[in-house]
Amino acid sequence: MDTGEKRELYSGFGNSLVLAFEFAATPLLFGLIGHFVDGRLGSGPWLTIVLVVFALAGITVRMYYGYVAAMEEHEAAAPWKRVAPPTPSPLAPSQSAEDTYLAAP
Repeated sequence: MDTGEKRELYSGFGNSLVLAFEFAATPLLFGLIGHFVDGRLGSGPWLTIVLVVFALAGITVRMYYGYVAAMEEHEAAAPWKRVAPPTPSPLAPSQSAEDTYLAAP
């Protein structure tokens, strides 16, 4: 395994760890904020539940759009998406197909 492959592998591990931490920490943080505000207001756990659901929905949407963008970037670099270079014309730039046909004996 060469250095470039190792770097890509470690980058993938790092990205996965960040996503896992974000998926766990964000709803927890929102839940703690909701719990604190619920305690101050004397209300039930409604704000805690709403904020946790809001955080989970936000993280899910963010992960979905991040995945879609990554796959579009990956697809753009795929061999089947590359455009072939134009083939040169066998005719000289000053000649057209009709001129060549008419000039033939």
